[in-house]
Amino acid sequence: MALHSELISLFTRDLRRVAQEIAAFPTDESLWQTAPGVTNSAGNLALHLEGNLREYIGRQLGGIAYTRQRPLEFSSTGLTRAEVAARIDAVRETVIPTLATADLDALFPENVLGQPLTTGQFVLHLLGHLNYHLGQIDYLRRMNTSDGAIQLAGF
Repeated sequence: MALHSELISLFTRDLRRVAQEIAAFPTDESLWQTAPGVTNSAGNLALHLEGNLREYIGRQLGGIAYTRQRPLEFSSTGLTRAEVAARIDAVRETVIPTLATADLDALFPENVLGQPLTTGQFVLHLLGHLNYHLGQIDYLRRMNTSDGAIQLAGF
């Protein structure tokens, strides 16, 4: 399988998993709870993932107009689970077609990590970032609700 196809498959799966985790919170309010020693709520982490992917894949690779307001990703509250999940679903609809046409061998347009990276390298970084926060969202849900693992989307 070509790297484009593999990335599309993984981003599709993992963004669906984020939306599933958000929907699995028992109440809208529980989405915005933190835990001792934890600064960000699951809702804020999901908004951060949305902003990150809209900026780096949607705007920088896809040329889709977007003005990132990163501080709001971490300070916004009060959205419903359905609203946050819908935003994740919508960003997935931006990410997938953009990745399908991205030149993975070209240098990524911005030197985000302090050294030039190919688009392929940076997109792999973004996938790792997505999964790091997906795990945090899962653990926040488990800690704040005492619920266990949920059945997540597969390939």
